[in-house]
Order: sequence, then structure tokens, then C-alpha cells
Amino acid sequence: MSDLLVDVRDLVVDFPVGGPGAYVRAVDGVSFTMGPGHALGIVGESGSGKSTVAAALLGLHRGTGTRLGGTVRVGGTDVGGASAAELRRLRGAAAAMVFQDPLSSLDPYYAVGDQIAEVYRVHAAVSRRAARARAVTVLDRVGIPDAVRRSRARPHEFSGGMRQRALIAMALACEPRLLIADEPTTALDVTVQAQILDLLHGLRREEGLGLLLVTHDVGVAAESVDELLVMRDGHAVERGPVAEVLAGPADPYTRALLAAVPRLDAPRKPRPARETAAGTAAASAGLSGAVSGAAASGAAGGAGAAAAASGVASGAAGGARAAVGASGVVSGAAGGASGAVGGAGADVPVVEALGLRREFGRGKRRVTAVGGVSLAVRAGETLGVVGESGSGKSTLGRMLVGLLEPSSGQVRHAGDEARGIPAGVQMVFQDPVSSLNPRRSVGESIADPLRAAGERDEAAVRDRVGALLERVGLERGHYDRYPHEFSGGQRQRVGIARALAPRPRLIVCDEPVSALDVTTQAQVTALLAELQQELGIALVFIAHDLAVVRQVSDRVAVMRGGEIVEEGPVDEVYDRPAHPYTRQLLDAVPLLDPELAAARRHRAVGPS
Repeated sequence: MSDLLVDVRDLVVDFPVGGPGAYVRAVDGVSFTMGPGHALGIVGESGSGKSTVAAALLGLHRGTGTRLGGTVRVGGTDVGGASAAELRRLRGAAAAMVFQDPLSSLDPYYAVGDQIAEVYRVHAAVSRRAARARAVTVLDRVGIPDAVRRSRARPHEFSGGMRQRALIAMALACEPRLLIADEPTTALDVTVQAQILDLLHGLRREEGLGLLLVTHDVGVAAESVDELLVMRDGHAVERGPVAEVLAGPADPYTRALLAAVPRLDAPRKPRPARETAAGTAAASAGLSGAVSGAAASGAAGGAGAAAAASGVASGAAGGARAAVGASGVVSGAAGGASGAVGGAGADVPVVEALGLRREFGRGKRRVTAVGGVSLAVRAGETLGVVGESGSGKSTLGRMLVGLLEPSSGQVRHAGDEARGIPAGVQMVFQDPVSSLNPRRSVGESIADPLRAAGERDEAAVRDRVGALLERVGLERGHYDRYPHEFSGGQRQRVGIARALAPRPRLIVCDEPVSALDVTTQAQVTALLAELQQELGIALVFIAHDLAVVRQVSDRVAVMRGGEIVEEGPVDEVYDRPAHPYTRQLLDAVPLLDPELAAARRHRAVGPS
């Protein structure tokens, strides 16, 4: 066994909770081995224990009160029995870790090169000059252009992809034999993600590194590893060669995980046809008519979301329509609403951008984030907006909802020019943690828009919020809970409930599922589609995941450098892209077939 790089036997990890002696089991009896140069991917949903396993390889749980069982050996070192000095030698010299969020891993005050040099000096008795030279060498190795100059830059001066490269450079500084990468591409757009995956592949090929890749993106794992270890609730449910696991998964959970992965080559799932524009307006009127109607739809909505999570999207939408019909209020309001919608204004877009432009900075430092964008979104329609980081898509979304004033051009809502933040417009943000006040219950956060609209009856507010919580698949009893008590997917549902509270005509979703695992992504996107079908809401769905955008959108706009370079029906753009940049984006999407991924890499960088 001496030739093994990693040897994990019956690993058990218990985290302390509550009072003395109280623990919760995060990892239960996980075993695996890795040889030198081997690549193992650990995949699973959030909370499956995969990051906990990765942290245990470096002894990062020591001193936290965590209780560990089993044995962990890395590079010949018994991690559980190692002294502090032995652990220090292990971390960096034998094994190094690349974390998910480079901003929280890099000190904002110090230059990137100085931080890498400091790591190198901890493990090697060298001068400051030699350490700085080593920092420049590894920055150049990971593809940072003009490494000498950029080594003097602070983290905020790097893009997201460059910061991740800098973290990889820091991990490489001491020439480790094992690289542990914990969700290294989660927040990156598809082209930068492809670059980082190619970099990891090149390091394995040229340096002989072992790679332990922790990810919830099965496509990323398929392109990067030799073997897959699938985890669920702290247990390893399946392990095998990546091609065999993906082609013929043996465990039902692995099959469910693969079924939830959005596929670029899969045609968009057809949504049930809306009967008329009047019907969608009637549904919206019905929800606003009475809290009891919303509560009735909420019960069925939770079931619909659960069905969608199992892959039965059409069943979820059907459940939503059944709930609308059952409420009684909706059907009663249909007659009054139909006249308004069926009249002359029926084809007026819910939101329209005309020559929209936004610039930041002054003088020579002026940067154009959005330059001359025009688009329109109608009731019940989803427009997907895709592009790389810095393409201007989030800036465009913020102008559509009035959070940013355009430098020039107009935003019209229902045909009228918008001033400030218009009524009937809401936004769902990428990070629900930062958009929810940690000191206030989620119920109070959802209630804010209702009180801002003038609702003073606290009983009615609480009842309405309870109905909204049920509508997004949560429970009325969650009103008094705080954001930290919810999972990432549940917090995003809270954000959606808050957006629904003022009964909007338009919701702009800015990367609403980018940090969620694939099954939770499927639940959230199915919920949005169901709500849109029921209420006739217009959606603008901003994302860097092109496969997700294909599944949820009617039309797609591709942005680059602040401009829309291609726009059209989603299937037409994806199947027959006209612009080279669109083809470049589509070519960078991870594939679930390791052989196809290897062939693509062979074409791009040559034979390995």
C-alpha cells in the first residue's frame, strides 16, 4: 500500500451541534484510494459530505471540536495521528487545496505574488527574492499573462477566472503530489470554466499530479477525472470508472442525479400551451384577489415542485393549473380580466429596452458596460440572457428593474417610460444569503414589499406570506425561521417568494441557480416555469449555464462586450448558431461523455 497517494478507510466525521456531547454525522464510513497521477471526482448534492471528505484529507477539522473516525493517509502521512509540524509539512508540500471562492481565500490587502511567495517560504528555506521569483514562475505556469507585472496586483484587480488561476498557482508553489479542488469552477462562465479544466488536465499530464475534484456538476467531473465517487447523505453510494458510471449508473440516486443534469443536446421541454392571454391575466388577478386562493395553489404547487424534481416537469405545470382552477377565485376573476388583455394593448411588451447604454467611470477610465441594447419581453415569455463574465448581462438586468439608471436610451414598462424602480417589477439575485437580512426572519423579509405597498393589516400580511411560502414549496411555519436555518435551494425559494409578494408582471432572475447543485437547480427552474405558467409573469433569466438557459427560455439573447450579438428562438440559436461567439460558448459547455470531452480537448490543445 506504500505506493498509494491517498488511502481513506471507513472515514466517519461528526460535527458538534447544540449542547455538549451532541453531534450530527456528516460522513459515514467512506473508503477510497488514489494512486499517483490518478484523478477522482466526488460528486453529490449540497450536504452530501463531499467537501467534508476533502477537508479531512488535510486535517482541516482539527481543533474545531469535530469527531473523526477511521483512517486517512495522504502521501504516507497518517493525518489523524500527525503532529502539528507534520500537518504543516503535508499541507502545501505533499497536498494542496484550491477552494471554491478565491475572494475569501486571498487577502485583499496584499499583492497576489506576495501571498504566493509567503506560502513558498513557509515550506522552503529561501530568500524573499527567490520566493517572489517562484511566485512569478507559477503564475506564468497557470496562464496569467505578463506574470511579473500581474504578480504585483491585488485580488480585486483580477477577474474571477484569473483569481482562480492565482489560487491554483498558490497550490502549485511547493510542487505538491496531490491537488484537491473543491468546486473550482462553480461561479465561472463556461469559457473560463473550460480554460480552468484544461489547465488542471495539463497539470496532471505534465506534472504527474493526483487530482481530487469535488463538484456538484457531473459534466465538469466527466471532463476531468478517471473515476467517480457518488455521495449521498454522508455515504458513498457508487464508485467506478467515469465512463461506466455515466453510461450505466447502478444506484437509483446516481440515475436521478444524472437525470437532473441539464443537457445542451436535449430539446427544450414544451410547456403546456397557455389557453389565452386572458387566462394568464386571470391567474394573476386571482392570486391577488384573495389569500385563500394563493394558499390553495400553494398546496398543489409544493407537490408540483416535488414532481418536477423527479423529472416530471409537465406534471408540475399540470398541478399548478389544477390549483388555479381549484381556488375558485381565479376562475371568477377571468371574465373581468379578459377584456383588458384582449384589447388593443394585448401585444404591448411587459418590458422594452430601447438603445440602452450604461457607462461607468469618467474620462479615460470610462468603461462601457452596456452599449446600445434593444429588446422586448412579453407576458408569459422567458428571455434567457447568456454571455461571459463582463459581457454586461447583469448590468442590463439591473437597468430593466430600475436599480441602475441608463446613461442613455429608455426602459419602457407596459409601454410607459420607467422612472426609478417601477411597480410590478422584481428581481431574484444570485446569492440569497447576501440579499436576505440575517437578523430578520424570512417571513419578515417576504412581508417587506407588502408593507411598502401600504398593507397595514398584520394578520393579512402574515397570511399572505404563509401562502407564498407554501406556494414556493416551503411551509407556513417557516415564517419565523432565519436565513441560516435554510439550505441554499430553500433560501432561493424564499427569494422567489419575496419577489412574488407584490404580484409583479416582470421578474428578472440574475444567476438564480449558479451556486446550486443539479437537483436543486431542477427544482428551482421547474418552480419558476410553473409560476410563470400560472401567473403569466414575464421572466428575464440571466445565466452563464447555457444548458439551463435552453431548458427554461423561449428566446435567448447572447451578449458580448455589452452588446447583443445574436438573438432568437432558443432552439434556433442553439441548433443553428449564426455568430462565431455563440458557437464558441456552446463548444465550451461540459459534455457528459468522457470520450467526446477528450476528443474536444485533443482538437483544442493537441494530443495528451
